[in-house]
Amino acid sequence: MNAVRKAIESMYKAQCTVYEYQSVQDADTKISDMQEVPVLTEQPCRLSFQTITDTSMIDGAGVPTQVIRLFLAPEIVIKPGCKIAITQNGRKTDYHLAGQPAVYTNHQEIVLNLFKGWT
Repeated sequence: MNAVRKAIESMYKAQCTVYEYQSVQDADTKISDMQEVPVLTEQPCRLSFQTITDTSMIDGAGVPTQVIRLFLAPEIVIKPGCKIAITQNGRKTDYHLAGQPAVYTNHQEIVLNLFKGWT
């Protein structure tokens, strides 16, 4: 591992578990049902929060918006629609991807939204 990647990953203070919503067949009844299935567990990562003021105006005032960004290893692939459970600073919160990841040589950045349920 190169020095830059090692330095970036030294800031990873969180862990994430990634879930996909998949069809799972019961071994006894052979009936399939949609279930949350973990596809990646306890992956080291880091959350970053940025508050920006939206340019749209409501009642003459800018609306503050929070941008939530996930930093993790560049080789990790998270499919659109997945649920990402992240534990950082003792708190667990569920998110999902808000867009395409920005993949760099030593890390990737993914903008997240709060998870509101499977669609």
